[in-house]
Amino acid sequence: MTTKRTLTNTVIAIGAALVLAPTIALADEHKDNAIINYTGPVDTVTVAELLENTSMFTERKAVVEGVLLRQINADTYIFSDGTKEIQVELDDDIHMPQAINADTKLRLYGEYEGGNTPEIEVDRLQVI
Repeated sequence: MTTKRTLTNTVIAIGAALVLAPTIALADEHKDNAIINYTGPVDTVTVAELLENTSMFTERKAVVEGVLLRQINADTYIFSDGTKEIQVELDDDIHMPQAINADTKLRLYGEYEGGNTPEIEVDRLQVI
């Protein structure tokens, strides 16, 4: 009876390991990506350049540098790079280890979307 119970427990343990292995691998991969803090040159675009095309069908990846001027609601801000202002929406999983203010220079990575209220949906934020 003990051998049968040991075999059953072994099968359950192997099954659980097979189910959890991909999740653990993905979690480790994401964790490794989070520690990269590249500070070299990056191709950026100005807000003025983005706002040249405000068609509701416009979508493009964008990297902009500037400051958050003011907060509109929990995850929406007005951003300026010195050329123009644009609304930005910060992704829910963006967490800053430090406080930022209207003088903190930032690099925002995200997707620009045109329309009546053009905005950048920010995936990643970096203090520069």
